[in-house]
Amino acid sequence: VDRRAFLRNGLAATAGSVLLATTPAGATAARPGVGPYGSLDGRSPDRNGLVLPEGFASRVVAVGGSPVNGTDYRWPVFPDGKGTVPMADGGWSLACNHEVFDFQTPGERWGGASAIRFAADGSITGASAILTDSHSNSRGATTPWGTWLSCQEAFGGDGLVWECDPMGHDPAVARHALGVRTHGSVAVDPAGGHCYLTEAHRDGRLYRFTILNEADSGAALADGLLEAMAVDRDGGVSWLAVPDPSATVIPTRVQVADGFVTPVGGGVWVHDGVLLFTTALDDRVHAVDLAGQHHSVVWDGSGHRQPLVGIGDLTVHARSGDLFVVEDRGDMEVAVISPEGEVAPFCRMVGADHRLSQATGPCFDPSGTRLYVSSLRGRGEALVRDMVPAIDWGTGAEGRHVGVTWEVSGPFRAKPSASPEGGPAVPSTTTEIRTSPATTTSHAIATTTSHAVGTTTVATVEPGTPSPSTTLERAGDLSASEGSMEAGRPRREPSGGLPAVGLGAAAVLIAGGAALVLRRRRGDR
Repeated sequence: VDRRAFLRNGLAATAGSVLLATTPAGATAARPGVGPYGSLDGRSPDRNGLVLPEGFASRVVAVGGSPVNGTDYRWPVFPDGKGTVPMADGGWSLACNHEVFDFQTPGERWGGASAIRFAADGSITGASAILTDSHSNSRGATTPWGTWLSCQEAFGGDGLVWECDPMGHDPAVARHALGVRTHGSVAVDPAGGHCYLTEAHRDGRLYRFTILNEADSGAALADGLLEAMAVDRDGGVSWLAVPDPSATVIPTRVQVADGFVTPVGGGVWVHDGVLLFTTALDDRVHAVDLAGQHHSVVWDGSGHRQPLVGIGDLTVHARSGDLFVVEDRGDMEVAVISPEGEVAPFCRMVGADHRLSQATGPCFDPSGTRLYVSSLRGRGEALVRDMVPAIDWGTGAEGRHVGVTWEVSGPFRAKPSASPEGGPAVPSTTTEIRTSPATTTSHAIATTTSHAVGTTTVATVEPGTPSPSTTLERAGDLSASEGSMEAGRPRREPSGGLPAVGLGAAAVLIAGGAALVLRRRRGDR
């Protein structure tokens, strides 16, 4: 069956593909279901507190603040984005970012990235730092040439992408050509010669970096063309050049006022010619057909639509094409969106230990038989208040929890079942979402930029579910200092929200942190 026909007709399934498109005549989207691994209903958590499908098991790989098993290297306090790089001996290196912001460790920087090295049988052979003296390292990606890209989700908007040696032999290199901003994540598409980057800002953009140098030169990311995605009313995609990627005076998102707004961009991935990315502020998973240059919405979780809400990072299982998406608030689940068009929980982290946490950094080992994922502030044994005594954490959970990283192994499928041509569809209507960037006060704006409005047609939810507000209406209900994920978006719990003490502590940390960040940035320059 012709692949373009699949894209024209909506959600389609082929081996290793996640394809969805919308047309002016109607829209299709993934629907809730039991998924390829069955329902989690009635299943009990394992000894590590994870509810998993039949046949799957978990083990603790590392705990924040504690030595990695068999080594004397301490795992990051808050483990975030991760990726694996195969090694010549059949093993692999698991790279992991430290989401530690400046204001959380006054006087020193605990951000950066670490790596655990595994033998071919899965045993741990070593661990070390691969990026030090950094901050706010959130998500990232591996490259086809075997390095790790670590993105800084800097509150002040001056975050960089660092290219790291997963073995820790060579020092990390800042890749300024990828842009300076509050980075969300990055993905490398070797087939197209591009990197795609999200922006963790309420008025963020999706960026494309065209690689100009040969990858084997060691400087593939040293120079290139940075552009931002624009989307027309029919979902057609075009790309707008970013005049000043370094954002010397004007933030990159403001330089491309006509760009498509991606409110708090998160995880991003390229698989089989499809670009997938998340936006946290409106709880959506997006898809761009790179050959057809067409944008669509795979999943719309606005209005607390279950089973996937509080959307954060993502990864794709290379052999099946199953898309795994983690929740960074809500009920702490890893959900799977199958090529057959179903959305279902795959893993659930249970217990009060995760009350202030996020599920982070999903990634597979090179064989596709092991899934790594963390609870950012989960069941770690170390106490944050003891490790960072410079801050008065109080007596609550804020000063108690550090992160933990698990490995989930089991019968991950190699190929999805066949679907009829055109794939399954759900009743839907088309909704025009207007997007218009807002100015920022964190940078001096030297010029006046006209703010043209862009539109796109997206899939909406099933009948009976309230329609989402526009992006800007939703954003207007939330407060943000610089609009980053941490500062601009309250966590939403199934029970109705965090206790007042949690919100109060967060507000104090953010307010104090913003001032410290700005002071430190001025000192660095």
